[in-house]
Amino acid sequence: MIIFPAIDLKDGRCVRLRQGDMAQATVFNDDPAAQARDFEAAGFEWLHLVDLNGAFAGRSVNASAIRSIIAAIKIPLQLGGGIRDRDAIEQWLAAGVARVILGTVAVSNPTLVADAARAHPGRIAVGIDARNGKVAVKGWAEEASISAPELARQFEGAGVTAIIFTDISRDGMMAGANVDSTMALAQAVSIPVIASGGVNGVQDIDRLRDCGAPIEGVVVGRALYDGRITPREAIEAARLKSK
Repeated sequence: MIIFPAIDLKDGRCVRLRQGDMAQATVFNDDPAAQARDFEAAGFEWLHLVDLNGAFAGRSVNASAIRSIIAAIKIPLQLGGGIRDRDAIEQWLAAGVARVILGTVAVSNPTLVADAARAHPGRIAVGIDARNGKVAVKGWAEEASISAPELARQFEGAGVTAIIFTDISRDGMMAGANVDSTMALAQAVSIPVIASGGVNGVQDIDRLRDCGAPIEGVVVGRALYDGRITPREAIEAARLKSK
């Protein structure tokens, strides 16, 4: 299992939100590139990056910070937030992003996602963010009528490399990962699932690893910044075999 340390960008700085509320942002680092280097030096093999402003604006807003991160590290990164057309997808893949995460457009234009996945094998992921069982879009500001498993099943066989599943109610709340919902989604599709939201400590990684479903990875944010889990603890837990 892979641990993805998270950098969420708001106004060019590293922040963490509470339940996706932009008004409840805690700044953890004014230098995103330095934070990325710290994560790489700690031994992480991937980076999870989200342009929060971009998710609301529908276009990349923190491009300068994103490019500084790409230039600062050698490990691959996945990027989401405001990527909603083919030009934006092509732009970020050409800039050095290993894979882009498509969220809102996965609901509004699934054909675009499938076309991009066929054109760029292994480089297109789908971000599914759910609140009360329904998918949320446009920076979590709007709720769609479709459920997470229903949306995920639309991309079976389309070449999507992963689904990043976030339980919005737990994101940034340190309430523990929603293992049941993540497990149900992973069992509903053959696409690899990455868990996100609510990770409070190493016990959440243990639970996801041992849940019996094929969870490919875990996104960890506030718990790393708050010191509730160390990089070494997270990496070692992910490398253990399922019980």
